[in-house]
Amino acid sequence: MRALCVALLFLHASGSGKAAGASGAKGNRFVCTAVPAGADLSCPVEATNRVQSTSPQEEELRNTIIQLRETILQQKETIVSQQGTIKELNSKLARCEADAKSRGGARRKDYSKNTMGDLPRDPTETVEQLGKTMQSLKDRLENLEQQLRANTSGGMFPNELRDLLKRRLTDLESQLLTRVAELEEEKSQLYNETTAHRQRTENTLNSLLERITELEKSNSAFKSPEDFKVSLPLRTNYLYGRIKKSLPEMYAFTVCMWLKSSASPGIGTPFSYGVPGQANEIVLIEWGNSPMELLVNDKVAQLPLSVSDGRWHHICITWTTRDGFWEAYQDGERLGTGENLAPWHPIKPGGVIILGQEQDIVGGRFDATQAFVGELSHFNMWDRVLRPIDISAMANCSAYMPGNVVPWVDANVEVFGGATKAALEICEDRLFDS
Repeated sequence: MRALCVALLFLHASGSGKAAGASGAKGNRFVCTAVPAGADLSCPVEATNRVQSTSPQEEELRNTIIQLRETILQQKETIVSQQGTIKELNSKLARCEADAKSRGGARRKDYSKNTMGDLPRDPTETVEQLGKTMQSLKDRLENLEQQLRANTSGGMFPNELRDLLKRRLTDLESQLLTRVAELEEEKSQLYNETTAHRQRTENTLNSLLERITELEKSNSAFKSPEDFKVSLPLRTNYLYGRIKKSLPEMYAFTVCMWLKSSASPGIGTPFSYGVPGQANEIVLIEWGNSPMELLVNDKVAQLPLSVSDGRWHHICITWTTRDGFWEAYQDGERLGTGENLAPWHPIKPGGVIILGQEQDIVGGRFDATQAFVGELSHFNMWDRVLRPIDISAMANCSAYMPGNVVPWVDANVEVFGGATKAALEICEDRLFDS
């Protein structure tokens, strides 16, 4: 401490002396005296205060230096923060572009597939969501640019970094606007493609509806409900027609129809009626080389009819439970009679009438060898025996009598397995055959 004090005094004296010598004044003299042992060696207070005292200019410079140092530290932190923001924006922009490319590649494959992370699956919502995201990025860029301008206006931001950030912000804004425009264009294309697809679908549906309507009209475009025929062109076990109505309990019947067939051997089974417990309740069949037969309750009567010449023929069969008496008519002429065919047996109700097949169980289990091959029309059934004059009038096309139990009408006949219904005016077609 003593050496420091003496040195400061010496320096002060030397400085004062030099200053005084330079100005021509006399310098002060200092006398060094001995210090007794044990004396206080600390510097005098006055001398210390003289050494520590500084001028106002020095104090101002010191404060300026401190402020500059703090300013530099703050600017450094600002630069680091803004560089991090720029990196974050660059990363988001890159992800945006990658998502857009990924979406563009997958859009044509599957519109319902989610190719944009947690974005909506609908293309319109995806475009809107991307537009919102890009607008948010643009707002953040504008805020950053305003901050940069505020900083640069105070002269506290390096010119090079300021220009770099301005260029980068301009590029980002340009890229964002370009991407938004591309997405808007894709949205428009998606809308156009969806509209075109919907239009094609509607056109296809309209064409199908028109075709269905035409087919319905062709099936029901008969001049009258009874002017149609059922065609069974093949001997199979799956082509047949079905009468929707069933029979009540009957003690007599007359069944008439027009037939056209050239099948050999035998035309097959024009119709059959089966009930639970008796599949052969009523059957008309010509099987193999046997003559045509009428079955009632599985009892058989042979009929003297021949209709396999490929022409239209009108046939009628009558039967009554009293003595089992029957009659057979062809083209209005009675060709045979008989009796004792299931006498006193009432026809059971609730069965199924099949055209073109013989039933082994009610409504099914058909045998192709017994199938009817040809065309059939005007199948009518009554619950009584018709007079010969009425049968002749129908065969000569001078009168028409629909059956009171089963009338021949379009709505009453179904076809299956490839059997068809077509328009037919039987009397005109019969005249053409003759």
